Amino acid sequence: MPLPGFISNLIPPTPLSRRLATQSLLFAAGDGTFNTAAAFYLVAFVGLSPAQIGVGLTVAGIASFLTAYPMGRLADFIGPKRIWAISALISALMFATMPFIHGFWAYLAVIVVFEVVNNAGGAGRNAYVLDVLPDKERVATQAFMYSSLNLGFTIGALIAGIALALDTDTVLKWGVPFFALAIGIANSVWITRLPRAPHEERRAAGEVTEKLPGPGALRNVGWLLVTTFTGTLWSNQVLLHTVIPLWLVEYTDSPRWLLAWLFATNTVLCIILPAYTSKGVHDVRDALRRVWWSSAFFVAACAITLVTHDTRGFLTIFLVWLGHVAVTGAELAIGSASWAFQAELMDPDRRGEYEGVAGIGRQLGGAWAPALFTFLAMGWHPDFYSGAGWLVIGAIVVAAAAAMGPSTKLAVRFKQTHFPREDEPEAVAAELA
Repeated sequence: MPLPGFISNLIPPTPLSRRLATQSLLFAAGDGTFNTAAAFYLVAFVGLSPAQIGVGLTVAGIASFLTAYPMGRLADFIGPKRIWAISALISALMFATMPFIHGFWAYLAVIVVFEVVNNAGGAGRNAYVLDVLPDKERVATQAFMYSSLNLGFTIGALIAGIALALDTDTVLKWGVPFFALAIGIANSVWITRLPRAPHEERRAAGEVTEKLPGPGALRNVGWLLVTTFTGTLWSNQVLLHTVIPLWLVEYTDSPRWLLAWLFATNTVLCIILPAYTSKGVHDVRDALRRVWWSSAFFVAACAITLVTHDTRGFLTIFLVWLGHVAVTGAELAIGSASWAFQAELMDPDRRGEYEGVAGIGRQLGGAWAPALFTFLAMGWHPDFYSGAGWLVIGAIVVAAAAAMGPSTKLAVRFKQTHFPREDEPEAVAAELA
């Protein structure tokens, strides 16, 4: 019996896209289970203070920034699928260390390894996905993978919630990390069983893996700018997870239970809508249109949330929820744009390297946003207008969107000059139009 149209549209259409979506579900279920309980776990069992957790995350972020490029190069050298599977296995083994470590330095070692390994795995994953999929399926399949990620994180959160609700600490201390270990090992095995991509096929055929001719990703200024401004546009996550929740608690009369409703709404929308919101995104011009959609949703979220400082009761609840929905629109739009930029602007022979540079760009474009946006929204109230901080946040995102046009033109010209010729001249000319 055929499934209803709405439900069938949520199922990836090809066997390969279904296998990739299943991998995303496995990864997120294991990762989400531990991360949901991580704050309590680190305080109760590892013996950390909140300040030590924050310092550890900061140091891990610095390690992530410093290793993004070399890990991307390593993915190209070893092979995207191979480094992806190895990274998944090492990450799983890191979960198994958690019941046995205690104190700040042990925690710091584990979290830094996590970040470095995940850099390599992320570069391998993205390079493999782009390598193995036909051009026309790349954006759509990554949309289904994004939906599966959100579904997996939801499943992981529910499992962790059950463990946190139990009276005994045994399940939480041992069960959560070893459940994450088991799912992580299954994820690693699943990755090894994915089909070979052209990159691996060329290696299997005995092609020499000498240094590739032409300039590397760090020479592609357009790509670095694109990923930097994309990182700024992804700062919608800062609004989603930090600024709006803090605003709700400090500056509105909304009940605190609304926080759960906001995150539930975001999760459901990010499971259901990516397959729909990514339709029609095929090239750079389509992606640039989504960039402007994303910035429009972002600005709308700022304006709507700002108003809630002066509203009361049900109207406040509705507007805060509507602002959160607008942020989700920004997230979905920049997601589809990001996948198109990856597919269209990365050198097919250096995808791991390009992912490494993208990691640097994303950090440059967004690492400052939590501190700055929180200060602008809640710590800066000039006499001429108390809501000026929200306007500045919106202006930053609009400026980033405006900069994407010339940045992508630089990247397309670099592609036209230096990449292996896979596109017809007319297609390249159209990208530059």
